[in-house]
Amino acid sequence: MTKPAPPAPPAPLPEDPAGLAARVAAGEKRAIARAISRVENRDAGTEALLGALFPRTGKAFRVGVTGAPGAGKSTLVNAIAGHLRAAKTRVAIVAVDPSSPFTGGALLGDRVRMHALDPEVFIRSMSSRGHLGGIASATDDACDVLDAAGFEVVLVETVGVGQSEVEIAAATDATLVVVTPEGGDSIQTLKAGLLEVADVIVVNKADRDGARELAGEIEHSLTLRTGGAGTGWAVPVMLASATAGTGVAEAWQAVLDYRKFLEDKDLLRSRRRKNLEHKIRRIVESALARTLWGDGKEADGRLREALGRAESRALSPHAAARELLAHIGAPSRPLQ
Repeated sequence: MTKPAPPAPPAPLPEDPAGLAARVAAGEKRAIARAISRVENRDAGTEALLGALFPRTGKAFRVGVTGAPGAGKSTLVNAIAGHLRAAKTRVAIVAVDPSSPFTGGALLGDRVRMHALDPEVFIRSMSSRGHLGGIASATDDACDVLDAAGFEVVLVETVGVGQSEVEIAAATDATLVVVTPEGGDSIQTLKAGLLEVADVIVVNKADRDGARELAGEIEHSLTLRTGGAGTGWAVPVMLASATAGTGVAEAWQAVLDYRKFLEDKDLLRSRRRKNLEHKIRRIVESALARTLWGDGKEADGRLREALGRAESRALSPHAAARELLAHIGAPSRPLQ
């Protein structure tokens, strides 16, 4: 009996940005993974690749999921993805992890098992690379790749450490904050900053003692703010148990209600415009920093020389900064 011929190997991915962008737009997972790797590593041609993909973006709904470590964000994201797939929604997950102290890569954890065999789900774990707030510098661009690939919902799960997790609001259309009843400092954490950017709050592990009491405390705290950064949105506090699968559909419906609120008020467009402004500013600031510091010894030498003079009190820090900025032709303006 003749053995069947082995399957043909997949066609090699094109190296040119336009060719790779076309394969991404066709939804090819290998191409999507390659494109995100290029974005994350800032390989040659990244700008051209993103430029080719950008006209295809703007359709995906991007939802940030944040909260303290141990709140069950990954489990909730997994459950939401399952709920979305039951509705035949194409979903992508970008999970921003702390950098590995050994490899600099992301710590995948259990995510390798989340919906791994579903062709309509794409999961990518990205390293925060020490970026303040845990948002990887390439997260926005990775979301653009997934948006251009045709995913309808992109869930961005953050590290969940530090007040600067509020950065997620500048990268997504909606922010879902996850807390748990055993997190004794949940209210303090929310008051420290997350309360100001939360569009939906989920008390996870709601089957445990204290969940309803915590929800009540949060609702009381919410009366101290208008909600939705002054838009008039009343931030809902939802109870869910991601492990048991209860309350997940209701939590996601609250996110959809927020989206409808934004669309009805024509606020989704303005939020995305504000996010684009933030992104352009970040790109410009990053480019200026690279121009100033460079990769060579010349900039390091200038810094050491200025630092030495400042250390001896011959030069103030502001004057030292101004001298360094003069090397790139920065205009003379107040520095603070």
